[in-house]
Amino acid sequence: MRTLLLFCIPLFFISCTSETNRPKPGNWRLTFTLSPQKELPVEMKWSEEGVISMMNASEVIEWTDIEFTEDSITLSHPVFEGVFKGVYSEEKITGNYIKPSLDRVVPFTMSYGNSNRFETTTAAENNIAGIWETVFSPESEADRYLAKGIFEQNGDAVTGTFRTLTGDYRFLEGVVDGDSLRLSTFDGAHVFLFEAKVTDTTLNGTFYSGNHWVEPFVAKRNDGYELQAADSLTFLKPGYESLAFEFPNTEGALVSLEDPKFQDKVVIVQIMGTWCPNCLDETEYYVEYLQENAHPDLEFIALAFEYTPTEAKAMEAIQRLKERKKVPYPILLAQYGSSDKQAANEKLPMLNHVLSYPTTIFIDRQGKVRKIHTGFNGKATREVYTEFTNDFEQYVASLLEEQ
Repeated sequence: MRTLLLFCIPLFFISCTSETNRPKPGNWRLTFTLSPQKELPVEMKWSEEGVISMMNASEVIEWTDIEFTEDSITLSHPVFEGVFKGVYSEEKITGNYIKPSLDRVVPFTMSYGNSNRFETTTAAENNIAGIWETVFSPESEADRYLAKGIFEQNGDAVTGTFRTLTGDYRFLEGVVDGDSLRLSTFDGAHVFLFEAKVTDTTLNGTFYSGNHWVEPFVAKRNDGYELQAADSLTFLKPGYESLAFEFPNTEGALVSLEDPKFQDKVVIVQIMGTWCPNCLDETEYYVEYLQENAHPDLEFIALAFEYTPTEAKAMEAIQRLKERKKVPYPILLAQYGSSDKQAANEKLPMLNHVLSYPTTIFIDRQGKVRKIHTGFNGKATREVYTEFTNDFEQYVASLLEEQ
């Protein structure tokens, strides 16, 4: 079963041309052009109702915010600022995928009739199912980081993800073609492609993030490998027991943990950004959790670190997330104009660092920080996601039992 991310937004069409020229319903293939020699493919479908579904392994993301104007088309993500702008015919759409605040543009083509993500020419020589100890940018002290590859393979078809200390690369899908591994995903915000040469014990490859970042990675099979515990990476500096901040909510009112709303309660503080897919995954989980586990002595509050250039744009992004994901707790604007973690550190100086978006801080009834969890591993990590949700629910319950 695919995980369905359904964004309930009214579908609207604006056009001066006949609807008979609209893109045909059926299977389509989205291809991003990362360079003249490199393309990143994604499976997609166009329904009879005019809804676009983009598929990554078991994930389905539905795009319903679609606008036609003469021969032009605009597809807007329901939460992220990424937007497709192009020209269309019944069987082809070409244009650019644009992230305005980051000044990033990636050319794309959508083609009717072929939904295959990758074509294969040779049977897979190896099966990569299992656990892989992985290092990205292994030769760079500044950029080097660790990851855990988790993959399943059926014939030449591969699904899985890379977990890092700060989260996961979400739902990856691809193939082993002879001795070559190719994986891709498009989550509405990020365009990721992984390519590697495969042996029975090693991966030697390259990671492409859109057309703006390329880095090498190496991996070795290690079924016992595990990353450092997520609860050990971010902590309070010596001399601190609590968290302190004051930032505006979407109504412009300053909100603080000193407000009566949070006194004598367990408080979960989410450090996040509306641009961050792992943060969106985490937010969806928290919304679901609160729907099923509402408690008068439990409060959530999020601190948003936004890269949009103006306060107004940042507040607009926060409000869009709150409305479209039905977030019941306040999301405060902690920073705009940059999502730089060093700047985030300055806003929360009692922490040793802000290593990841998202980061979750658990505060007890006395206002003391009890635990800090770095990153979020979503449903693509399977049992790791289940383990996190079980631990989260048990820990919150134990804090609520304390007096």
